[in-house]
Amino acid sequence: MTDSLTHTSPFLVAALYHFVSVPRFQSLQGPLQALCEENGVKGTLLLAHEGINGTIAGPDAGIVAVLSFLRAQPEFSGLEHKESRASKMPFLRMKVKLKKEIVTMGVEDIDPNKVVGTYVAPKDWNALISDPDTIVIDTRNDYETAIGTFRGALDPKTKTFREFPDWVRQNPGLHNKPKVAMYCTGGIRCEKATAFMKAQGFDEVYHLKGGILKYLEEVPQEESLWDGACFVFDERVSVEHGLREGEHRLCHACRNPITAEEITSPLYEEGVSCSHCYHTRTEEDRLRYRQRQHQIALAKKRGQRHIGS
Repeated sequence: MTDSLTHTSPFLVAALYHFVSVPRFQSLQGPLQALCEENGVKGTLLLAHEGINGTIAGPDAGIVAVLSFLRAQPEFSGLEHKESRASKMPFLRMKVKLKKEIVTMGVEDIDPNKVVGTYVAPKDWNALISDPDTIVIDTRNDYETAIGTFRGALDPKTKTFREFPDWVRQNPGLHNKPKVAMYCTGGIRCEKATAFMKAQGFDEVYHLKGGILKYLEEVPQEESLWDGACFVFDERVSVEHGLREGEHRLCHACRNPITAEEITSPLYEEGVSCSHCYHTRTEEDRLRYRQRQHQIALAKKRGQRHIGS
């Protein structure tokens, strides 16, 4: 257990996913939403015919209650999750959503329960990606890869996961080496990405079990081949080795992670613009964002939240 998993930070964060057939997934939405709210748990959970995916945070007892409820359902009895901690509640509200896919690739007939790549434990990952016969692929999107990646990995520079299949099809050179090693934040995107690669004729396809989060938790920093921070989809914005909270903040105009240095840029205005989005927004946009930021500031001054619960 790393330092980040001690009780020095009051909120426990649980990232989870499980691919399994759940014909009754709609019936779980109400009870799960109510249970989370009763236990002070916030975040997002996605339910679909193909399973569950999401990240939640709350007091330890609340997270235990939600995970216990899920594992009591026959479909989720084998559910695994990853833990980290947060100094502040990293979510504004609790949302249990019904979706077509728990991670959207948009390719029909890709079923990780039938075909998937070979899992590689974090302790074995360095050897695999250091092998000259291996092509390493980051399956995340450009705003995520911008703040951290494994050394030597290919960056598809996708805006959404839906773009990933076309990127593969348009890069025949990926077949030039016998092994393909893939990774993502928590492992879920690689479930579908490796299944897709197998369908495209790649034989030796591997993926990092538990994703970057598990690697940063288990692999000592002095042995690590990871450079930078890992983007996470909550108000922490990023985590580093040992799953310590990172130093990035989020531009609430474009949702891009920004560094302390970028905050000093003359193009940065809290809630309005940053160097990533200033030249892609109009003055009308920025006026609207300023009005929104003003309302947020007023709500904060009154001790209220402008958004969320």
